[in-house]
Amino acid sequence: MSYSIVIPCYRSSHTIRAVVEETAAEMERLGKTPFEFVLVDDCSPDGGETVKALKELAEQYDYVTSVCLAHNGGQHNAIICGLNYAEGDILILMDDDGQTHPSQLATMLGGLDDDHDVVYGYYHNKKHSGFRNFGSWFTHTTVRILIGKPKDMKTSSFVCMKKYVRDSIITYPAHYTQMQGLILRTVSANRIASVPIEHFDRAYGESGYTLKKLLSLWSNIAGFSVVPLQFAQKAGIFISACGFIGMIVLIFRKIVSKTKIIGWTSTMMTIIFFAGIIILTLGIVGEYVGRMFLTMGNYPQYVVREIYGKRQAETDN
Repeated sequence: MSYSIVIPCYRSSHTIRAVVEETAAEMERLGKTPFEFVLVDDCSPDGGETVKALKELAEQYDYVTSVCLAHNGGQHNAIICGLNYAEGDILILMDDDGQTHPSQLATMLGGLDDDHDVVYGYYHNKKHSGFRNFGSWFTHTTVRILIGKPKDMKTSSFVCMKKYVRDSIITYPAHYTQMQGLILRTVSANRIASVPIEHFDRAYGESGYTLKKLLSLWSNIAGFSVVPLQFAQKAGIFISACGFIGMIVLIFRKIVSKTKIIGWTSTMMTIIFFAGIIILTLGIVGEYVGRMFLTMGNYPQYVVREIYGKRQAETDN
């Protein structure tokens, strides 16, 4: 049994060495060998410091492969890249900041058995900011609605999976990726376990996620669901029904009361409201069409600029 630890890296020059060395020591202590690390730099805007750190690790340890991307594709696209280069029978996804701590690996790996093919770690006490915690709650809630995630399934970025799950995930061709959606389309929910683990403070710096990035990541869930389109359809039917009933009421009042029905302001507000609904619906449809267009045009999930470590040596030979 071999193990691959995949870590997407973004401004990780101050933390990645400690994460790799502590994780390697824990894997050896647990007897989980052989193992490898696939570190993916997501085009960190730090003047090449992260690339330098990853290159040094790849040169120092033969179990480290460092992949540097040519442009920023987001955390989940970087994970997809790492999974493509990973060769282990068991895949472990971790963060680069020390919050998914190697001391919790025994609990995580212990959850993989004959009945479970994917294990998520979840936190009783998160060390994220209130903003990140709210974003996580919103994402988890909408994921349940959009892609049918069970209510009792608790998730995080700390994941262990078997090789066949990885083999299915990397066949996904679209640029807009979302790991929960990919896992849930591959594995039955009753074969996914959630185990409680401790959440550690960031070893250095602050989260690179902004509101814009969180919204962009959340929107990727739409690629695994037609619920927004179904909602737009049902909303259109409901609003049309309300308009038809309102028209009948107005005609009845005109016949019975013989009074003028005035209200230019209310009429214009109604028109503006319905115009907004139409534009929103067109926007939802347009988002789906746009993503289909990019997928058909083979818009890449990631572009590899450089590889350091054994993969580069294999390529050179």
